[in-house]
Amino acid sequence: MSENLNNHKCNCDKRDEFLEELLSTYKPIKDNLIQMLNEVQEHYGYIPMYVQQELSEFLKIPMAEIYGVVTFYSRFSLEPQGKYKISVCLGTACFVKGSQKIMDRLTERLKIEPGQTTEDGMFTIENTRCVGACGLAPVFTVNGEVYGKATVQQLDKVLDELIKQ
Repeated sequence: MSENLNNHKCNCDKRDEFLEELLSTYKPIKDNLIQMLNEVQEHYGYIPMYVQQELSEFLKIPMAEIYGVVTFYSRFSLEPQGKYKISVCLGTACFVKGSQKIMDRLTERLKIEPGQTTEDGMFTIENTRCVGACGLAPVFTVNGEVYGKATVQQLDKVLDELIKQ
C-alpha cells in the first residue's frame, strides 16, 4: 500500500496538491479517465466525490458516466479503505474447505461486515469469489498477501499481529 494512502488526510472541500498535479499531468481527454482514476485510488485509497466532480469538469464528462466507471470496476472504491484490506475467498473450492468459518470469525473479531471499514480505519473486510489459489483453499488475503490452507487460528494470529502494529 502506498505511503501516501496511509498518511494522507482527505481535504474533501477543495483541490489539494495531489489533485492539482494530477490535472496538470494529463490532457483533458476522455481516454485518460481510467488512468487518472487509478492514480486517485492509489493516492487516497478510494475515489472521493469531489475528485469525481473535478474530473467531470476537467474531462468534460458527465458525473453519471464517471460514477458508472467507478462502480463498474471492482478495483475502485467509493468509501475510504482500511490500512489493512482483508479479503476472504468464498469461491467454490474455498467455501467447500471452510472459508465461511474464516469470514464469520473475521466479522466477529472486527465487528464489521464485508464491505465495511472499522471506525479506527485499520481494517476493511471484503469477500471475493476467487484469488486464483484454489489449490491452497481456503484462502484469505491481507493487502494482497495470500494466506493459504487458512484456519480460524491462523486468522486470529494474523489479526493479533496486525493489531499490535
